[in-house]
Amino acid sequence: MEFVILTGLSGAGKTNALHAMEDIGFYCVDNLPPLLLDTFYDLCENSTDSRLKRVAVVADARSGEMFADIADVLRKAKLDGKHFKILFLDAKLDTLVIRYKETRRKHPLIGEMVSGSVEEAAELEDELMKPVREMSDYVIDTTYMNPTQLKERVTTLFMGDISDSLLVTCMSFGFKYGIPMEADLIFDVRCLPNPFYVPGLKMLTGLDEAVVDYIMGYDVSGQFMQKMYDFIDFTLPLYKQEGKSEVVIGIGCTGGKHRSVTVARLLNTHLVELNQKSATHHRDIWKA
Repeated sequence: MEFVILTGLSGAGKTNALHAMEDIGFYCVDNLPPLLLDTFYDLCENSTDSRLKRVAVVADARSGEMFADIADVLRKAKLDGKHFKILFLDAKLDTLVIRYKETRRKHPLIGEMVSGSVEEAAELEDELMKPVREMSDYVIDTTYMNPTQLKERVTTLFMGDISDSLLVTCMSFGFKYGIPMEADLIFDVRCLPNPFYVPGLKMLTGLDEAVVDYIMGYDVSGQFMQKMYDFIDFTLPLYKQEGKSEVVIGIGCTGGKHRSVTVARLLNTHLVELNQKSATHHRDIWKA
């Protein structure tokens, strides 16, 4: 049985993520109180209904007071031998506040605030959720994502059997837009030759072979890639021993369009050739 608990900060995109999981065949349940997770897990495990063998459940702050015990509930379930994965959706607090103000929706913890402040409600939830975030198998920072990008990321994570080996996500990004919070490793490739200043290449991206050829036409680029490969090839087995489900490797250049995309693609190809489960995600490639 595949059982995924989807949680995270309010406004981070759990509804969109749940829709994505439903689209790839998960039986989805929204807003289940944490204290019922144990019971529902047993129901699915003992059921003969094939639809209940691939399940995604959202448990979040909408449960009110019942949500306060979620970290303890999840720890106990792990100790009891239940097999599940936790997907945590995260985002910067100022982004969450803007999202709530734009949609004029009510934050689930707003009733806890004497001031009625969305900012304070978001800060309280962030503090309450830290233990859950730390025990999560997958963390997705949606600060700079649109709904389509989130759907692609979730689909990549869960399209196959979640019991499969470690997934490596090679994520390109632009430092000008901020470092991805979910990255386990960060490589700064701003030291490589920059196609942005080359006529005819500026408007292209690392998805175009002309850009790849330009960057990799320099000896320093090949040396950089080999040293990065050596480090990652050494490190990944250690992450596997630790029991991680996903390692996110962030690769950043200035704008996230040329060098970072190129290096992420080449790294992904290298890992696939080694039979390592790997995927790419280009966070900022289409940003202005």
